[in-house]
Amino acid sequence: MKKNLIYLTIAVGIGLIAGYFIFNGSAEDSINSKNSAEMSDGHDHSAETANQMWTCSMHPQIMQPEPGDCPICGMDLIPAESGADGLSANEIKMTKNAMALANIQTSTIGNYESKNGNVTSLSGKIVENEEANSVQASYFDGRIERLNVNYEGQEVKQGQLLATIYAPKLVAAQQELITASSLKETQAELYKAVRNKLKLWKLSENQINSIEESGQVRENFPIYATVSGTVSEKMAEEGDYVKQGQPILKLNNLNTVWAEFDAYENQISQFEKGQKIKMITNAYPNKEFDATISFIDPILNTQTRIVTVRATIRNKDNLLKPGMFVTGKVKGVDTSTDQQLLVPASAVMWTGERSLVYVKTKTDEPVFEMREVTIGNRNGETYSITSGLKNGDEIVTNGTFTVDAAAQLQDKKSMMNQKSETSSTKKENQNRMLENERMDVSAKFRDQLKKVFNAYISLKDALVNDDTQNAQLAAKQLEKNLNEVNMKSLKNEKAHQQWMSIQKQLKTSISTISTSSNIKIQRNNFKSLSENMIKSVQLFGVNQKTYSQFCPMADDNNGAYWLSLDEEIRNPYYGQAMLTCGEVRDTID
Repeated sequence: MKKNLIYLTIAVGIGLIAGYFIFNGSAEDSINSKNSAEMSDGHDHSAETANQMWTCSMHPQIMQPEPGDCPICGMDLIPAESGADGLSANEIKMTKNAMALANIQTSTIGNYESKNGNVTSLSGKIVENEEANSVQASYFDGRIERLNVNYEGQEVKQGQLLATIYAPKLVAAQQELITASSLKETQAELYKAVRNKLKLWKLSENQINSIEESGQVRENFPIYATVSGTVSEKMAEEGDYVKQGQPILKLNNLNTVWAEFDAYENQISQFEKGQKIKMITNAYPNKEFDATISFIDPILNTQTRIVTVRATIRNKDNLLKPGMFVTGKVKGVDTSTDQQLLVPASAVMWTGERSLVYVKTKTDEPVFEMREVTIGNRNGETYSITSGLKNGDEIVTNGTFTVDAAAQLQDKKSMMNQKSETSSTKKENQNRMLENERMDVSAKFRDQLKKVFNAYISLKDALVNDDTQNAQLAAKQLEKNLNEVNMKSLKNEKAHQQWMSIQKQLKTSISTISTSSNIKIQRNNFKSLSENMIKSVQLFGVNQKTYSQFCPMADDNNGAYWLSLDEEIRNPYYGQAMLTCGEVRDTID
């Protein structure tokens, strides 16, 4: 028995020793094999995880080294695409596949001989010649018994019967004439005065003589057309009672019409009165019309940056109808040199204030950068470039807006995003700009403006709380405080003009908010209100530290600003639905 136990103990010991060497060796081999594979892979996965950045799909300026929530809107962060090495802050690199899908094309530009005589293309439409308009009115009080014009667009000839009117005062005046005619030998002055009275009511000599000779009073009197034209508006109907001088018909003489064209600010110098315009319209694509510039609007539209150029055209065959779209070509004064830099019109993006193109910065890679240019005349489908590009630059000529959209998504300089410096530098530049723009105004004016500002803050707080009723009350108080601002305290003429412009726009926004109980309408008008309040605080100050805050998702992702006394974000455009969406863009001291 003892002998068997000894054998069993020895066997277990040998098994344990053998198992140790077998399994320990396998584990070491597995570890060594794994290490060898990692060494042979040559790729540091830990470094890959460490370098991964996370961003927000709605706020691409947010970059964090780890996943989480967006500090602006609270949305989950997504992995950010790794940036291309060697790119500047405002360059964007696209893949060849993306360029092919978007059909993005580029062209190298150069100087070309000007062969078109500096011809400028303009777009416009045909409108009525207001100088040839006339109104046919009633010359006496009465009731329209019959109206001989049945519809708008009807042709009317001079002397044509337009209407018949029953006029009680004319009945009495006729009786006076019949009585006075029997006394004309003894009361010549009275007789003459009665006849003149009827003439003032536009009765002709023949009509007056007919009444006098017949001795009978007429109850209904005709109204005849004093000019020829086309009826553009019926301003009365049969059975209507009309007063003396009240319009019955509006006539347009379409023998001449106007063509009103939109000319951009940088084209104004190319036009002057008396210039000839060659004009075509879609209705008659093979027919060219001759027109002459008769008027250039002296006032520039500050929103669209255009002026109206009006030309007068003879329209004896009535081919041109008001409302038609037309294209005109004007040979302007050629101020350029013999050669000029031309780019396709499809390459230029225009924001209303800036003209932009995308330049390919690397010849062997699809890397682009936005550049601001100054354009000259538009010659057909090309623009002349006066600054911003040079001979030999390669620019995007097709798919420009696609490239711009990619730049916006990567928070690069783009059509809607002019930011090119770092946020700290930008803030310093903004503060410096505000100090230069701040105007010296009286303490009285600043105190009055402070009351306006306080009412604005109350309105903002009401919108934050989704409270339409208090928003209306705050807007009414804001309107009251605004009306109490005394502009006479502004001695500086420039400050006076600035405040007049701001005040006018403030009143428009406030009026809409105070009369509407729809919070969407209130918030839509709050954007314009805030823009003008920010401008007024920047220009004049309110003796209060104020934060200019911005939400990129407001106004259908166009973004909107507002003012706040607190640095903490409380969004008035979304209220409780997205309370903390936004960021501080500026601090106004």
